[in-house]
This record gives sequence, structure tokens and C-alpha cells, in this order.
Amino acid sequence: MSTSVEKKAELSPEVVRFLNTSVHRSYVGGRWVEAADGETFDVVDPGSGKKIATVTSLKKADVDKAVDAAADAFKNSGWATMPIPERCAILHRIADAVEKQIHNFAQIESLDCGKIYAQAVADIQNFVDTFRYFADLAQAFNYRSVIAVKHHEAWVARHPWGPCGFIIPWNFPFLLAGWGLAPALAAGNTCVLKPAEDTPLSALYLCHVLQEQELLPSGVLNVVTGFGETAGAALSSNPKFRRMSFTGSPEVGRLVAESCGRNLVPVKCELGGKGAAVIFEDVDIAATAEKLVQAITFHSGQVCCDATRWLVHRDIYSDFVDECITRMKSVQIGYPMDPGSQMGPLVNAKQVSRVLGYLKKGVAEGADLILEGGAATVPGKSGFYVKPALLAGSLNNVAAREEIFGPVAFIAPFSSEDEGLQLANDTEYGLGNSVWSQDLARCARVAENFRSGNGWINAHNVIVHGVPYGGIGKSGMGGGVVSPDTLNDYLRPISVVRPL
Repeated sequence: MSTSVEKKAELSPEVVRFLNTSVHRSYVGGRWVEAADGETFDVVDPGSGKKIATVTSLKKADVDKAVDAAADAFKNSGWATMPIPERCAILHRIADAVEKQIHNFAQIESLDCGKIYAQAVADIQNFVDTFRYFADLAQAFNYRSVIAVKHHEAWVARHPWGPCGFIIPWNFPFLLAGWGLAPALAAGNTCVLKPAEDTPLSALYLCHVLQEQELLPSGVLNVVTGFGETAGAALSSNPKFRRMSFTGSPEVGRLVAESCGRNLVPVKCELGGKGAAVIFEDVDIAATAEKLVQAITFHSGQVCCDATRWLVHRDIYSDFVDECITRMKSVQIGYPMDPGSQMGPLVNAKQVSRVLGYLKKGVAEGADLILEGGAATVPGKSGFYVKPALLAGSLNNVAAREEIFGPVAFIAPFSSEDEGLQLANDTEYGLGNSVWSQDLARCARVAENFRSGNGWINAHNVIVHGVPYGGIGKSGMGGGVVSPDTLNDYLRPISVVRPL
């Protein structure tokens, strides 16, 4: 395991000016607003441990005004009734504006959530691609479907629902904002977005860009900042929403779903995961180990659909373990803006405590800590760094069953295809699993029988625009993302029937 030597990260003048804002206010109804009580909170760079911004902390009354602004914009701004090609042209202009400033957005995202800069660039590009995908899809979508039934003329018409709420987490702040906002806006809805308190800056910078270029009518997009227990709770309990989307932990997802249920507001929950990689004896050991180590160290393992349970055929188990340990030890840990860094920090001190705590609990329950992991140091930085870790043993172990959300994998052997599939499916989660083999018929057979929303072959975390992506069980409910099904989620159907 090595840590990189600090290199000076040069921020663009635009980013410097943005970060030098004394207090970053929320964006409501086309205006920048502070909390009624004046409260704020600080945002910290996870890589350095230093404050980078102060942000307003909204409460229920403040959030309710944002929902009112979205509801008013849905009725009066013309966004919902705008001709679809015009609305989609605006989405394309938003994508163009973000892409033009991709490096500014990426610098803000890297500083805010501790993501390796190159990975942050990819996230911003994903936002751009998502907006373009739904802008194009919305123009080709069938908003009036005729139904052939005897003795009646019948069809289904589809319209935007109204104001939609979004609560997004800190691991992919801008990418996930795009996954939610793009289909909702393309369908003609208005939006209120609450970013995580750890990572609000890229969403606020987006509002600056939209305001400067006058790309959206006032109130169509509102961004409210604050804590989950105040601003987030106010958002999920507001009865004026017509759709709600939450991405985060199953524990908070239950609270959001319960709150929405009281108001009969449909809610989409994209939650956690404990994905498995089922690795058969005919794989290229070095190549497969490299891909899985890259996956578990990508964004320091803070990825819900990651493969955190590595199930390896007994014939290659020992060699595979050795290869993984060698590669995990060589991962370069460093400051996210350092070009030489391969893995950055966790998002905050709480997450460090969580990851290290699971290592202790796993060992206490009998797991073998075959790669120790633990806290890491980066010269000149006081950020939240940990080393990759690898546990082995019974899959009944707490570290093999619960989501850790860090660069920690749990490895175990299996002997047959049936056993490998059974072990992969033995979890309360159900987001994404992968199967690795040169036998593509076996791969297809296993992938189709995963008890999860997604099954990947000889790769992991394969999320493609146009292919439904979602989870089951503790991993989610209420629909998926990045596909035609998603756009349909944000359109209200009405059946029209005339007897003949």
C-alpha cells in the first residue's frame, strides 16, 4: 500500500470565485434564499479535512416555500405545456452548458465528495449524457397509446405529474442529480432537489449556470440545502409533491417511504447493496482480480452496486486471493486532485469510523483479516483516508451480510454452479451481481437466476443509458433509472374510453 506525495492542485478562476462566496444560499423560485433563522453549516473537503464552504441550512418552512415555488411553476410557468421539442431543446442546452464547464464542475465535485478528479470528470459527463438521452427519448416517446378492445374506442394519454422531489446522497452527487432531474424535466414536471449536506456544491453551481444563461423558467428547478432530519424530512413529508425519489441507505429509505405513504405520494427508492461476484475456475485470474480490485477501490468503495462479496471457485481460490492481495496493496492512496492518486478518501470521519468498525466486528465474529486495511495517511493532508481490506470466512459474518460502504471485500470459496448461485442470492439486498467465466452459456444461466435487479457478465457496475437499472429487496423499490421505463414513471397515465 502506498500513498502519493502531494502535488499542487490548480483550481480554475471560476471555481475559486464560487468557493469564495461567503454563504452559499439555496435556489428557490429563481432566487437565492437563506434560511429564515439564518442558520448555516460548513462543507469540508474530505481529502484535506479543511472547510471549503458555508451553506445555508433550511428548515421545514423554508423547504415548503420551495415546494410551493415548484407547484406554482408547474401551473403557471409554461414548462409543463411547452411543446415537447422546445422543452427538449432546453435540456440539450443545459447539457451543452454543463459540458462547456465540465472541468469546473469536476473540480467542485472532487473537492466536495473526495472523488478522484478523473472519476469526477466522468460523473459530469454522465450527467450531460443523461440529459441528452432523455431529451432525445422524450421526443420519440408515445404519449397517446391506442388500445384495441371490442365495442369501444380507447386509448391512454400521458401527462406530467407535477412537482417532484429528489433527495440524493453524497457518493455521486452530480451524476445522481442528472439521473433524477433529466427524466422528470423531460416529461414536463418541476423539481425540488435536496443534495446531501456533505456534498451540496455541484448542485448549487448548476443553479448559477442555469441562472446566468436563463435556461429554465423560475421555479422549474429548486435546490434546497440542509440536513436530512430537517430539510430532507420536510421534503419527504410535503403533500404537494406528486412524485418522490430517494437515493441512499435502506434505513433512511424506510423513513422516506413511510413519510410519503402517509400522503399517498408515490416514491422511488434506490437503496444499498451487497453485490456478489461469482468467479468460476476458467477465468483469467490476473485480469479478473484487477477488475474487481478496481471496482472495490473506485471512489473508495462508496458505491451501492459494488461487488463486495467475492465468491471464488475452490480450484482457483488460493491463487485468486494472492492476486487480489498483491493488487490491493499496490493501490495508490492520495489526494483526489493529485493526478497520481488511484483511491481518495472516504467522505467524512463518520464513514471512517463505520468502515473500521466493520473490520473489528467482522474479526470478532471469526472472519480472517487477510489484508488488514485500517487508517491511511497522506503527506500534508488531514483527510479521511483508509486502506483497502480483504476479509475471508463464513458468509454469515456481519461484514459479509451488511453494507460497509468502503474499500472492503469479503471472499469465500464455492464448489459448484448451484452453490455459487445460492451464496450470491443469500442476502436481503438485491441490486447488482456479476458472473465471471469463459463459458458464456453458463454466464447467461447464472446471471438470469440472480435474485437482484441487475446481472452482469465478466464485468461489474455496467450501467448503460437505455437499459433498466434498479434494485429489489433492501436495494430498492418503485422503479429504476436511465431507461424508457424511467421517463414513463414521470408521466401520469389516463385511460380514455368511448363506447361505440
